[in-house]
Order: sequence, then C-alpha cells, then structure tokens
Amino acid sequence: MPRILLIDDDADLGAPLAAYFARFELELVQAVHPDEGLARLRAGGFDAAILDVMLPGMDGFALCRAIRKDSDLPVLMLTARGEVMDRVVGLELGADDYIPKPFEPRELVARVQTVLRRRVAAPAAAVEDGRLRFDGLEIDPVTRSVWRGGEALDLTGTEFELLQLLAREPGRVWSRDDILNQLRGHEAELYTRAVDIVVSRLRRKLEPLDAIKTLRNAGYALALAPRNGRG
Repeated sequence: MPRILLIDDDADLGAPLAAYFARFELELVQAVHPDEGLARLRAGGFDAAILDVMLPGMDGFALCRAIRKDSDLPVLMLTARGEVMDRVVGLELGADDYIPKPFEPRELVARVQTVLRRRVAAPAAAVEDGRLRFDGLEIDPVTRSVWRGGEALDLTGTEFELLQLLAREPGRVWSRDDILNQLRGHEAELYTRAVDIVVSRLRRKLEPLDAIKTLRNAGYALALAPRNGRG
C-alpha cells in the first residue's frame, strides 16, 4: 500500500483524511510540524508528500525546497487561498501538483493517484532495450532514468513526463494546451504558466544541451537529433 506523508499543522485534518485515503488503499500519515515531516521523509518509506503552504517555523515553499535538495519524491502543495503566485512558486520549486483549500477529499486522492502513476515503473519483464537515445541524452521510460552525456539527472515526476512526451515525437511542436492535456488532464486555470515553469526547470537541468526549442505562439519541441543503437 503506498504511503503518503501529510505535513499540515491542522491536527484535526489527519485522522479523517487517513480514513478516507484508506478506502482507496492509500496509507496517509500526518506530521504537524515541518521539522518532524522532513525527518520522517529522510528516514524513508514514503511514496509521496502533501505539504501545506502555511506551516509554523518553515513554510511549505521552504520545505519543498529542502525536499528537492536530495529527493525526487512526488510533492503536492496545499494552498490556502488558491492564489496564482502560491501555485507558481510551488511549481518553480519542484512541486508536482497543487490543490487549493478547502478541497474535496476525492479530488486530493485523485491527484495523489495521478502523481503515483507517473512514478511507477513498468515491470522489468517489459524491458528489452526501449531507451530513447539522442545526441547527448538518453531516456529509459521503464526505470524513469535520464542521462545527459552519461551523467544521471534527478528529475521530478512532472519533468520526466514532459521530457518523455517531447522525446516520443522529436521535432513535433506541442502546444501548451496539448502538454497540459497529456500531463495533467484536469482543472484549467493557471496552466499555461505552469507549463512554462516546468519547461524552464527541465531546460536548466538539461544544460548545456540546447534540448527544448520554443516556437513563438506555437509551443515546444525536442530539438535533439535521435541516435540509433547503443553507442
């Protein structure tokens, strides 16, 4: 059963939410202080984290930044006001998704299930080679691994999904709406800006490769030449 850590200082939220998550075979554990939550995450054993933006001592943005220093664990942010800037900042720091408070528990479960599906690798038996190879870049969709010039890269789930989407059809121009429909598939506000943020994060991680081309008023495309074989 996947384990989810909720870091939220509302002590009354955890128990009813955990009972609801259990109906979907998800184990939810709560930490009410960010230091406690960070310690539990570093101890391991969790498959995703849900962070409230408004936390005592360390806000959710700082906590997300701390998690991203050494982990690509899926992170969802809870934003009390649902403000655009809260969401933008969370995405820029590496969050995989966000949901405004108050929220419907079923929607939160659906968001968690989505980021978990992105993270789950296909069975090893399905592997033959199957890697996507380009000049200076290699992608393994099965293990969800990426190498730039032989160096392993640490991508978030959303960054990997975006890269894989572009790599499946190199040269194809994907509009922002196309990308949102493929990667998110729900809700429809903020989202053009959200795509730009994830593209910007991914570009930085792929440097010095000039991997993603922007076509003004059209969208994005992978600009690397495919390479055949294992060499």
